Amino acid sequence: MARRAARVALIAAPALLAGCGGGSGAGDPEPRVRDDDTPALELSAAEATEWLPPAIVGQGGALTGRNVNYFTADPAATGYLAVPRGTSPFPAVLLIHEWNGLVDRVRQLADDMAEQGYIALAVDLYSGRTGSNPDENRTIMQEVMADQERIIDNLNAAAAFVRARSDANGRVATIGWCMGGGVALSYAIGGERHDGTAIFYGRLVNDPTLLREIRHPIHGTFAAKDQGIPPAEVADFVAALRNVGIANDVHVYDDVDHGFWLWVDREPEERAAPALDAWERLLRFLDQNLDA
Repeated sequence: MARRAARVALIAAPALLAGCGGGSGAGDPEPRVRDDDTPALELSAAEATEWLPPAIVGQGGALTGRNVNYFTADPAATGYLAVPRGTSPFPAVLLIHEWNGLVDRVRQLADDMAEQGYIALAVDLYSGRTGSNPDENRTIMQEVMADQERIIDNLNAAAAFVRARSDANGRVATIGWCMGGGVALSYAIGGERHDGTAIFYGRLVNDPTLLREIRHPIHGTFAAKDQGIPPAEVADFVAALRNVGIANDVHVYDDVDHGFWLWVDREPEERAAPALDAWERLLRFLDQNLDA
């Protein structure tokens, strides 16, 4: 696959420095899908939690995937691969971690995505490192973000790794949170061709020259109380996408803050229902764009 000509600065901003905290079986297993017509936002926290991925509500189980070294230019980069059961071929998703690095919550979510029928590769942009506090997170993030081309190369290698599998259908989307959301957008602009980008409260860009490099739809989930990425900035981003003809599904959720989706269990009463609505939107987006 030819390398895209465009190279862009990976999207970071001072607001990020404050943190994100917030094999085949005998049959084809059916993903759990809610069959209730009640809008997710009208459900109670307990009702919504029942239908969320276990990882994001703090109920992720023992890891069922395996570590993989997918980026030959950096042998220390250790991703985590989870593979669906059932009949292949499967689409693939690349999960891009927050500013603290590839931690078990993201690995557990990769397992949850495999249960939904996706080859899920949680990438490692930090060469096997993780941060244990904001200062460590900030230091590693600033170091890694300074080498923009290496991050794009890392994700290109990740996409090639999953496409090369005999059980893959060749279609790939990225999903990123916080720092990883901004990286996902940068990869949509400057990486090799892929099929979808899902940004969870990641930094944005409105430059039409850059956005015209995107060749697939964009999914976005944001929080109205996010002081680093306020609703007005999201609205400008949507307007810019529309102006250059990029299909998008972008939503700002009231009454939640930055980091709400990946860490529902920190404020379950406020976060569970919006997180479920965002989860169901995400599954529709992936189904529409990754089904070969």
